[in-house]
Formats: sequence, structure tokens, C-alpha cells
Amino acid sequence: MARMADNAKGYANPHLLIEASELAAQLQGTDPPLLIDLRPAEQWAAGHVPGAVHLDIFGVSLVDTDPAPLRAFLWILEHLLATRGVAAPRRVVVYDEKSGNRAARAFWALEYFGHEHTRLLDGGFGAWQAGGHDVSTEPTAPVATNWTGTRMDERLASYRDVLARLDSTDAVILDTRSEAEYLGTMVRAARGGCVPGAVHVEWSDNLRPDGTFKSADELHAMYEPLGVTADKEVVTYCQGGYRAAHGYLALRLLGFPRVRNYVGSWKEWGDRLELPIQTPTQ
Repeated sequence: MARMADNAKGYANPHLLIEASELAAQLQGTDPPLLIDLRPAEQWAAGHVPGAVHLDIFGVSLVDTDPAPLRAFLWILEHLLATRGVAAPRRVVVYDEKSGNRAARAFWALEYFGHEHTRLLDGGFGAWQAGGHDVSTEPTAPVATNWTGTRMDERLASYRDVLARLDSTDAVILDTRSEAEYLGTMVRAARGGCVPGAVHVEWSDNLRPDGTFKSADELHAMYEPLGVTADKEVVTYCQGGYRAAHGYLALRLLGFPRVRNYVGSWKEWGDRLELPIQTPTQ
């Protein structure tokens, strides 16, 4: 099926990324975006994009997607984003060291909460430095808002959602972990293996060696042979929902209309002994 290229990489949704040169130009304008640096604090302190506030959500994870803990987890995420200055009309750019899973997790969270002006810096801080742009060590104090989003539940999956889709011909489960985790030779929960029927594309395979996203054609060439196509609903998972968010973003770039991030991921699924698992062969 032919695909029209909307930009140099041919994405259906190129507006979800921003290049370092475009970001530099926007920062010189009268209405600069809110910049959120998702790297560890010591990396942000050593140098960051001028004006970027820091937010490390790497430890904010969920291992129980039953309704009550899920509500609490989502409230925490929403509150943390508001404390960093997120507001509905203001553009937001998230980044980490490359087009990585920390920034992708923040991107997914903002999309889940219905923020319509979120972009990820393609290539991250590495691309910013490679472009010769200014780097700052000056701390930026965030200005908190009272923002609350409009939750888009179709962008999130609980273990019940995954379980309901195991035998569906209209859905595909995408495992974004390492091959060892997928095969069950590396065990990071009560059990090793994968969700039954899950296909595997490691999150880092979405990227080029320079840390930027691959083109649409390159991504389609990885996903389509595995049955990951835009006519199906795709549920991504990993260990804790970060690498899964990266797969979510890659498919959103391709224009997939139905993509969910299973935020509990393998830590929850592997620990719930009543749920089925599979141990694939190589």
C-alpha cells in the first residue's frame, strides 16, 4: 500500500517530533515552548537546553492496574506534570539523552491526558549538542499550574484490557523488551516469558545509531511482517511502561489510530500468577 510522505522521514504524524534546529528557532521567539528534561538530575545539572525544567519520572511506575491504584498513579503523573508548568494551550517539548524511553514516557503521559501540543526532541540532548546549540547550567525554576487533562482512556491498557485481547484478530500485543526478557532467559518478575501471542520489536530498534527515529519506511519494514499494522489495535508493553511508551510513539508517528500503553507491563503480568504466559522459542 502506498504511503504519502508528510516530511523527510515520511511520517503520517511528523508534528509529534521536533528537530533541534527548529526548537532553537522557537526558543528565540516570543512564545517559546515549555521544555522538560527527563534525564537524571545530575545530567540536567551538568548541562541542558536553556530554559529546560527538570522532571525525572523514571521511578514513577505501577505494578497493579486494578482501578484504585491506577487512579492514584494517574493522579501522581498528572500532578507532576502540572508542577513543571504544563498548561493546555502551551506547547511542550520533552527530551532525554536521545529519542529515548524516558522522554517517550512523558510524551505518552501528556497524550493520555489529552495535551494536544506535545512534541519530542528527535535525537534528544545529543542532537542538540551535535547541532552546536547553546547549553546552559543555570537552574530553571518551574512555575506550577493547576492544569488537569482530559483523560484519553483508549491510550492506556490495564491487565484486564490485555487479557481481553489475547484471542482477538483485531488486536496485536507488542513486546518492546530485550530479546532475553521476551524469551524468558532474563527473568524480572515472578515468572519469565511473554504475554501469549505477543510479537517482539525491541524499543531501541526504532532508532538510528545517532539516536533519532528511523524513517517511516524503516519502521514499517520492521513492524508489518509481524502483523503490526494500522488496521489493528496495538497494545505495547515492556517491564514498567517506559520502553512500551517508545513503541507507542513510533506507531503514533506512523499514524496508527489505535495504540495503547500497558502501564503495568511485565512486572504486573509476570507477578499475577493467574495470568497466562508463553515462553517463545528463538
